[in-house]
Order: sequence, then C-alpha cells, then structure tokens
Amino acid sequence: MSWRQVILLSSLLAMVLLCMLQEGTSASVGSRPAAGEEAPEGVKEKIFMQESDASNFLKRRGKRSPKSQDEVNAENTQKLRDDELRREYYEEQRNELENFAEEQRDEQEERTREAVEQWRQWHYDGLYPPYLYNRHPI
Repeated sequence: MSWRQVILLSSLLAMVLLCMLQEGTSASVGSRPAAGEEAPEGVKEKIFMQESDASNFLKRRGKRSPKSQDEVNAENTQKLRDDELRREYYEEQRNELENFAEEQRDEQEERTREAVEQWRQWHYDGLYPPYLYNRHPI
C-alpha cells in the first residue's frame, strides 16, 4: 500500500466513525429533568393508575378470598384434561417400548433358531434323527 492509500483509508474510516457517533448521540436518552421541573403528565398517566381503579382491582379478589364456582370448575376441567393428556402420553410411550422389546425378542429368537438349524444340518450324519446335541456314545 502506498502512503496515499493509507491516508485516504484512514480519513474515510474517521469520517464513518464520526457519522456513527453523531447518530448515536441523537438517539440517546435525554437527561433527567432538573429538580424544579416536573415530568410531563402523559408519562405519569401511563405509569400510574387512578386510586379508585387500583382499589377496585385489589378488592376484586384478594389472595385468601374464596374462588367462585366457575373458577373452581375451570381449574378442575384443566387438571382433568392435563391428567388425560399425561396418561395418553405415558401409555403411548409404554406401548412403543413394549413393541420395541417384542421386536427385539422376535429377532433374537429368529437368530437363535437359524443358528440351531445350521448346527443340526452341519452335524447330521444321516444315521440318526437330527436332534440337537445328537452325539454318539463313546
């Protein structure tokens, strides 16, 4: 790189950084109002409720107040539905496991049967019936 390219590249980089810093300061959050100044009323209304609304909200149902029958019925229905879904899920998992175990058992039995059949055919001498462990007496 020649010295002209280095200077041009560094000045271009400096310009990009200055542009980014200028945008960043314009998007930053403003400082807090001074001690004598009040926050705008619109902000207070968004954050705080009226006192009557707050008391009605808290009186509607406290922590220890009894639930209405509709609430109890809805909770019980939800619990029953959850229990049924859980039961179905575990039943499906159990069936899949049983099917897998049965397939594994069947495959093992088939391999064992084939091995025994091959052993019988190999050791059969034509004189005796092809029984397993058919050995001549010594």
